Amino acid sequence: MNSHSVFASIITIGDELLIGQTIDTNSAWMAQHLNQIGVWVKRRVAVGDNREAIWQTLDEELNQSDIILITGGLGPTADDITKPLLCDYFGGKLIVDPSALNHVKYVFEEILKRPLLERNLKQAEVPDNCTVLLNKRGTAPGMWFEKQAAGTDKKKIIVSLPGVPHEMKGLMTDEVLPRLQHAFKMPRILHRTLLTAGAGESFIAERLQEWEEELPHPYKLAYLPSFGMVRLRLTGIVTNENGSNTIDQLFSELKEKVKDILVLEEDIKIEERVSQILKQKEKTVASAESCSGGYIAHLLTSIAGSSAYYKGTVVAYSYDAKENLLGVNPNTLLTHGAVSSETVKEMLSGLLSRTGADYGIATSGIMGPDGGTADKPVGTVWVAVGKKDNIISKCFHFRFDRQRNIQLTAAHALLFLLRFLEQEEA
Repeated sequence: MNSHSVFASIITIGDELLIGQTIDTNSAWMAQHLNQIGVWVKRRVAVGDNREAIWQTLDEELNQSDIILITGGLGPTADDITKPLLCDYFGGKLIVDPSALNHVKYVFEEILKRPLLERNLKQAEVPDNCTVLLNKRGTAPGMWFEKQAAGTDKKKIIVSLPGVPHEMKGLMTDEVLPRLQHAFKMPRILHRTLLTAGAGESFIAERLQEWEEELPHPYKLAYLPSFGMVRLRLTGIVTNENGSNTIDQLFSELKEKVKDILVLEEDIKIEERVSQILKQKEKTVASAESCSGGYIAHLLTSIAGSSAYYKGTVVAYSYDAKENLLGVNPNTLLTHGAVSSETVKEMLSGLLSRTGADYGIATSGIMGPDGGTADKPVGTVWVAVGKKDNIISKCFHFRFDRQRNIQLTAAHALLFLLRFLEQEEA
């Protein structure tokens, strides 16, 4: 197989995906990890629990891709139709796989300590013409099929996996990805990503137009705007040892062209970079949140090892909470209002005093959809960052719905803190 032509389709099965009851996170995770081993995801398709629709989708995707990954429909209930359908599709018959059966018994008898029902035992039934992939994290095994491509000597690979994300990830990591790497000769797909802030996507594209047009094949640049910032991802397909040097040189040129708006030189989140700096400095941080309602705390504690540097948060939403928990002066609230530079500075000062943290963030704003005024419309947010002897504040104006405004507040508050920490290091 040509090392540039390994394509995959991802099929997710379940009515719950089509009506929005469940968000499909499987496809994004699978696509990311396929790309890391050199597989390009060509299409992602969601299908309901409908036999004809699934069958038709399989036919269509086998014409498009070398690899078909399917998630969902492998449970023990009547709406889980993937296994019998695949059995018919590949002309097999259902049999009990001894290793799968032993595993199901072990899970129920030794781990769950629950009665084993007949429908649970059916989890061990698989088509006789598939390779069984042991699911160490659940009871539904994965199934690996191979199908001859029409008119060629090449084989198509179809893999059926559980829809439960934790189980799917285990099977992908332990079984599917290593097997795919063995089955196909694939190039390396390299990415270099940076984060910018302070300029819009169109402005950056205008600045980089000439440089982008001169990128050698097969290198390309992608623009990924989010939360008022733009990630730039440089991608190249590497087929020889010089490929890494080439993409690194191009990435250096890209960084130089956006150095005035550059935030991060690697594909990590802002909270991860904050974490790195605080660990290096052996310092701590805390947050005082009004309008962001604990979302900053959520982002900071999503990083493994955050207990080493994160003290905690105070969600002081009301006036009395700001006064009693953070020591904000009542006259400050009456004179300047909760959404003001003066208030967030006092919130931060009280936070640092009460928690003993070295650094902190404080937020107060109007998230919407109502509550705005002529001088402080919905989306107005004040943020303070700093330490005991140096607290600074900044006003932001967002224009979206409540949830989006909360996310933007947290992202820009963390960026504000990151800039503060970096200036201290300079």
